[in-house]
Amino acid sequence: MDPLQKKSSSNSGKKVITLNSLDQVQTAGTVRSGNDRRLFSWRTVFFGFLRSRRRDTRRAGEAEPTFTDWHHPWLFFLAVGIMLMSSMDAFFTLQLLDMGAIEINPVMATVIGQSALSFAVSKMLLTGFGILALVFLSKSRFFNRVRTGLILTFFFSVYAVLICYEFVNLMNRI
Repeated sequence: MDPLQKKSSSNSGKKVITLNSLDQVQTAGTVRSGNDRRLFSWRTVFFGFLRSRRRDTRRAGEAEPTFTDWHHPWLFFLAVGIMLMSSMDAFFTLQLLDMGAIEINPVMATVIGQSALSFAVSKMLLTGFGILALVFLSKSRFFNRVRTGLILTFFFSVYAVLICYEFVNLMNRI
């Protein structure tokens, strides 16, 4: 007999179903299908993005949640804004370097020495992974004092000041 095949019998008027599979559950009168909702698929990612449910703690006695399915729209604004300003920073930096400025960041100066493409790619990757980590940990606290989401606000502000400085510097060199 096939291991997934159902065997049913009658036991004193009550229907008992015995299944020979780990994916199915033996219960009196009900049968669960072999589809486990907890399995990962891209459908899970898509529907989890559209219908996020974990916004708060699960139990009354828990502290604030560290990881949630839903993040505040402000974090999306900060993340997109930082990525856009990082792109502008890369563009302004390359323009200023062409006009005789020097890169003071030794890591990026080394990468710029290889090629402008490697500079732009490494800058976007480093910024993107940093933002991803900070958004993922946005409800946790840094050194048990500062909420990690505030660090994104700080970086957004620093990037805004940096972009203004580079823009003014670029206009003065023209």
